[in-house]
Amino acid sequence: MPRWVLHLDLDSFFASAEQLTRPTLRGRPVLVGGLGPRGIVAGASGEAKECGARSAMPMGQARRLCPHAVALPPRTALYRVLSERFFGVVRAWAPVLEQIAYDETFAEPEALADAGADDVRAFAERLRAEVRVVTGLAVSVGAGSGKQVAKIGSGLAKPDGVHVVAQGGERALLDPLPVRALWGIGPVAETTLHRSGVDTVAKLAALDLADVTSLLGTAVGTGLHRLARGVDDRPLVERGEAKQVSAETTFDADLSDLGAVRTAVAELAEGAHRRLLASHRAARTVSVKIRSSSFGTTSRAETHAVATTDLATLTDTAQRLAVAALPDAGVRLVGVSFSGLTTAVQEALFPETPTAPAPVPEVAPLPEPEPEPRREWRTGDDVAHPRHGHGWVQGAGHGRVTVRFETASSGPGRAITYPADDPALTRADPAASLG
Repeated sequence: MPRWVLHLDLDSFFASAEQLTRPTLRGRPVLVGGLGPRGIVAGASGEAKECGARSAMPMGQARRLCPHAVALPPRTALYRVLSERFFGVVRAWAPVLEQIAYDETFAEPEALADAGADDVRAFAERLRAEVRVVTGLAVSVGAGSGKQVAKIGSGLAKPDGVHVVAQGGERALLDPLPVRALWGIGPVAETTLHRSGVDTVAKLAALDLADVTSLLGTAVGTGLHRLARGVDDRPLVERGEAKQVSAETTFDADLSDLGAVRTAVAELAEGAHRRLLASHRAARTVSVKIRSSSFGTTSRAETHAVATTDLATLTDTAQRLAVAALPDAGVRLVGVSFSGLTTAVQEALFPETPTAPAPVPEVAPLPEPEPEPRREWRTGDDVAHPRHGHGWVQGAGHGRVTVRFETASSGPGRAITYPADDPALTRADPAASLG
C-alpha cells in the first residue's frame, strides 16, 4: 500500500502576514525583523527575496540589497493567531501532524492511504484552498512517500503550489541534488563527503553502505544512505509541549548602566511570562543569559522550591541573576527563560492563570518584538482611533506620527498625520488588523 506524506509550508509567513493585514504593502518588498543596526531579518516577502534578501541576514545588508523595502518589527501576537488557524485547518484533514515550526508541518492523511498521485494532488489543492480561505495566506504543499521527498517537493512547489513526487520517482528527484539537500547532512558531513568526491545524492547512493558508515559513522551513515536511495519510512512524531519559555534581545548599543540592564531583564521576563501564562503552566527554574561586547557569554540559573506564575517573583530572580552575571565590558545581549514547567501550581500562593486556549506547541520560536524605544510611537505599531478604526504607524518623529488606517478586509487605507501625543490615538492589539 503506497504511503503519502505531505509537507505544508506557509509562503514567506511573517512578511505575508504583514501584507495580508496591511494592504498598502501588497506587491511591495517587505522585511520583518530587528530594525536597529544589529537587527536580523526574520522574514522576507517574495518581492524582497527577488532582490537577494533572505531570513537570518543582517537587516542592514538586506536593506542595502533592497533599498525600497518596507522594514517592520515582528508582531508575534498576530503570527500566533494565524498559526493557530493554519494548524486548525490542517489537523481537521490529518489529525496526526509533525509540527516543524509555526508555519510548517508534516501530515499523513488517512484519506490518502492507497491513493494515486492524481488523487493526492486533488487532495492537496483542496487543502490549500481551505488554508487560503481561513487564514488569507498561501501555502505550498509537497507530497511523496516519505518526509524527505515531501519537504523537497514543497520547496519545488513554491510559491503557492503543489508538487507531487510519484511513487517510484524518488531517485529521479534526489539523484541530481547536492548531498547537502539531504536531511541530516550539515557542513561537516558535506565537507567529509566532498573530500571523497561525493557531491551529489546519486554518488552517495552509489556507495556501499560500509563506505558510507566509515565516512559518517554507523548511526548517521546508515540513515543517510537509505534516504539517498529514496527509502524513508520514518514515522510522523507529534511534538510535545515546550520545555521552556524564553525571550531575548540584542541591543542596538551595548548597555553599560546597571539600571538599564535591570529594566531590560524586567521587560524580557514579562515577555516570557506571557508565554508561560498562555501555556497554562508554572515555572520552577529561572535562567539568565548575558553576552558581553566581546561576545563572551555567561549564564546563571536558580530553581525555586515550588513552581510559580508570579511575575514579581520571577522578575526579581532574573534581575538578581543578571547582576551576578554582569561582565566587565558592556552588555550586548540579554536572555531570560523559565523552565521546570508544570501544571501543578499552589492555588493559595499564586494567581489563577487565564482560561484562553493554549497555543500551538513552540517547536521553533517566533521572533520577539524589539524592546519599546524611549518614545511614544515607532514604525509598525498598531493603533486604534475612535473614528478611523485600526491602523499602523508608518513613521514617527519630531512630535508627529503618521498612521495608515487599514486592515486585512479594508483594502489600502488612508494615511493621516497627528501630533504624537494626540489622546485619540491608543495602542491596539495586532490581531485586530485581521478584521
